[in-house]
Amino acid sequence: MAAKFIPRQTFPHYGSIPRSYYLGHHRAGLNKMKNMLSSIDYVVECRDYRVPVTSMNPMFEEALGSTRRLVVYTKRDLGADPRPPVRQQVEKTIQSFDPTSAVFFVSSSSRRDMSPIIRHLRDDAQGPDNLVGSRVMVVGMPNIGKSTLINGLRNYGVKKAKAAQSGGQPGVTRKIGTPIKIIERESGSHVYVLDTPGVFMPYVPDAENMLKLALCGCVKDSVISSLTLADYLLYHINLHDERAYQRWSEPTNEIGSLLENFARYTGLLAKGGIPNIDLAALHFIQKWRSGELGQFILDDLQAEQSRRQEGITESATSITQALKADRMAKKGRNQQDTGSE
Repeated sequence: MAAKFIPRQTFPHYGSIPRSYYLGHHRAGLNKMKNMLSSIDYVVECRDYRVPVTSMNPMFEEALGSTRRLVVYTKRDLGADPRPPVRQQVEKTIQSFDPTSAVFFVSSSSRRDMSPIIRHLRDDAQGPDNLVGSRVMVVGMPNIGKSTLINGLRNYGVKKAKAAQSGGQPGVTRKIGTPIKIIERESGSHVYVLDTPGVFMPYVPDAENMLKLALCGCVKDSVISSLTLADYLLYHINLHDERAYQRWSEPTNEIGSLLENFARYTGLLAKGGIPNIDLAALHFIQKWRSGELGQFILDDLQAEQSRRQEGITESATSITQALKADRMAKKGRNQQDTGSE
C-alpha cells in the first residue's frame, strides 16, 4: 500500500528573495497622481482576487487621501472557488476589509461584471455641480488588470473597442494616459477614466508576500528565480489539490522531479533531449496564471479577518520609511556579500 502523500505545511523563506520592485516610473507615476488629485472626482483601486490582502498597496492610502474610492478585485475567475456558497463567503470576507468603499469583483473577460461598476459610477462619480464631466483615476499594482478593466468598462459603457494597452508582464503602462470615455450622459457630463502606471511598494518586509506578488505577475519574471517561484506554486497547489498536476507526476513536494517530467511531456528540451528546467518552471507558472492548475487564493483570509477583529492592522508605511527600509536591506546584503568574499 502506497504511503499517503503529506504536503509541506510551511515554505522556506529564502533570504535571497528581493524585497522591492519600486522602479523610477512607479515613483514618477505616484507623484503625478498626487499632483492631479485636485482634478480627480473618483479613484478606482484595483487589487488581485488571488492575493486580496497582499495586493493592497499602502502607498495609495497615503497618496490619494480622502478622494472617493471604489475597490475592484480583478481576475476573479483565476482565484474563485466554483462552488457558489464558498465563493459568496469568500467575497463577503474580502468586502469586510473595506467597509467604507464600494467593492466589486470582475473576471478577466466577463462583460457582465462591468454592469454594476458602470451603474455605480453613473450614479456616484459626479458631484451635483459638476457640469463638465467626471474624471476617474484607475490605480493599482503593476500588471493587476487596470487596462483590461478600463477596456471592459469602455466596451460595456459606450460600446467601443479597447483604448488602453494591456499585456502579460508588468510595465506596459508607463505614464498616465489621456481620459477615456466610459459613460455618456445626455447632459454632456460624461464619465472619463485615466489609466495609470502600476505602482509597487518601495519595500516588502515579508518575503512570502514578495513571492505571492511575483507569482501573480506583479513583478517581472526575471526578478525572482523561476525555480523558486515554481516551488512556491507547488507548495500552494499541494495544500489545495495535488491532482492539478497529475498529468505529469504523482503527488510530490520535489519541484525538480516534477519539472523534469513536465518538460519531457511538453517538449521543453535542450540539446541532447535534456529537460530545460528554467523554461519548464516558467511554463508551469504560466499554466497556473491562466487557470489551468486550479483556482485558489494565496492569502489566508481567515487569519487576516482575525487580525482586523483584534485591531491588529498593518500600519501604512510612508514612502520615506519604505525607501529607508529598502536602503537598509540593500546595505545589509552588500555587507554579507563583502564578508563572504
